[in-house]
Amino acid sequence: MTSGGNINDALAFITAQDPDFARALPLIKPLPDRGRPAGFEHLSKIIVEQQVSLASAEAIWKRLSEAVAPFTPEMMVTFDEAGLRSLGLSRQKARYCRALAIDIVEGRLLLDRLHEEEDAAVLEQLTQVKGIGRWTAEIYMISCLGRADVWPAGDIALQNALGHLKNLPQRPDAKAMDLLGEPLRPHRTLAARILWRYYADVVQAATRKSGK
Repeated sequence: MTSGGNINDALAFITAQDPDFARALPLIKPLPDRGRPAGFEHLSKIIVEQQVSLASAEAIWKRLSEAVAPFTPEMMVTFDEAGLRSLGLSRQKARYCRALAIDIVEGRLLLDRLHEEEDAAVLEQLTQVKGIGRWTAEIYMISCLGRADVWPAGDIALQNALGHLKNLPQRPDAKAMDLLGEPLRPHRTLAARILWRYYADVVQAATRKSGK
């Protein structure tokens, strides 16, 4: 993830490539550091957070992390799907968490070595696990591996933010997002972070103000 002395250079590059980002920057709060340690625990948490509210995800995660202790793949596989569902996971997410743990335990996914791999290889290996799609893999790459050029084109908040920022007639889909993000290489992670902040500070704020 772009940080330290490089962030000003990266911001200059992004705003030169796409002036709409220059317009966004004065409207948003400072970008938070949302980095998480790499590993099974935080990848599992990203799976839990899929398609649920933040409050729901936190409540489920609290029950899950208290029950699966220590939070290791070896401990996770001692729970069957019914046991995980009793902790609040949906049927699918119980299956996905177990699949991740089993793939690690059986050596199909060398999670602790992903930091040594190129972005494309990391994405390929993670998405071979049942239940891990592009979005989950990319969020892990951003949050836990600190990759600087990841662009989660399927993220609804990013789509809404970029559509709003560019005053597009409709929300761009993943294909359109990929095209719009292409000029921002090799700093697409920072561009995504700006858009997430813009979504929270501008798009959602406008929605709350209008009462929608």
